[in-house]
Amino acid sequence: MSDTSFQPNEPFAWAQAPGGRALVCRPLERVARHLFTTRPWKLGSQRDEAAWGEVAEAMQVEPQGLVRLRQVHGASVAVCRSAPVSVPQADIVLTSHPELALVIQTADCVPLLIADTRRAAVAAAHAGWRGLSAGVPGVAIEALAREFSSRPADLVVAVGPSIGPCCYEVGEEVRARFEQAGFAAGVLARWFLRDPRPSTRNPSLRDLAAAPARTNRWYFDTQSAARDQLEYAGVPIDQIYVVELCTASHETTFCSYRRDGAGAGRMAAAIRCAPPRPSPRSRADRRGH
Repeated sequence: MSDTSFQPNEPFAWAQAPGGRALVCRPLERVARHLFTTRPWKLGSQRDEAAWGEVAEAMQVEPQGLVRLRQVHGASVAVCRSAPVSVPQADIVLTSHPELALVIQTADCVPLLIADTRRAAVAAAHAGWRGLSAGVPGVAIEALAREFSSRPADLVVAVGPSIGPCCYEVGEEVRARFEQAGFAAGVLARWFLRDPRPSTRNPSLRDLAAAPARTNRWYFDTQSAARDQLEYAGVPIDQIYVVELCTASHETTFCSYRRDGAGAGRMAAAIRCAPPRPSPRSRADRRGH
């Protein structure tokens, strides 16, 4: 399947940024500047400061205003009220500072970008299977409520490209981790499938498509797991936007560790608060001038 033959589902769209083509979510765009980069960006082949400078330029912040994380596949939270002096070790980051852009990097894991429509607060989160089993989506929503008084009903969330059930084969130990975390059997039945689930837009990797079915293996739907956990945390389902594109399916567009191994590049998911709007002057103020 040619990478030029697919489009993201509504309400996502392709946009042109300084580093190349990027994905944006229209409802989130009305609240906060953001983007999901693609493989042709410098970050897709190199991870030096020039690659990150390209992301900072696209987000219209100074390089020191790009808040990156040392991601550890957990559910720890960093709160940045100013530019951090060192790289936080976390998988969730929050801010209300309009001069900071939050960014996480992925190469199959789920990127989440979250904005509060009522308050100036945003979050970015990274969730692989370990992060999803640790409840990263819900932890991010709880952290926004705790730190910035955000209400789940006021949040808009974009779930970016990640590896899908067409390609993501996992062992029994992965499903067992979710069972141990207390997720219900009915939920796990939706997230873990016995057979790959390709689609027209997301074909299975060639090796999987040709391989016979194996016992004690599952195909994990990462994006459904993220969406469901966001809904359980109180975000209205019609404010959760899932791109439904698999990173492993589209070789020239997305980076994928499962497909390319240790040499895989990375993609960035970045978000920035809108600057505060000036308060209108009162009538008394206007009479005084």
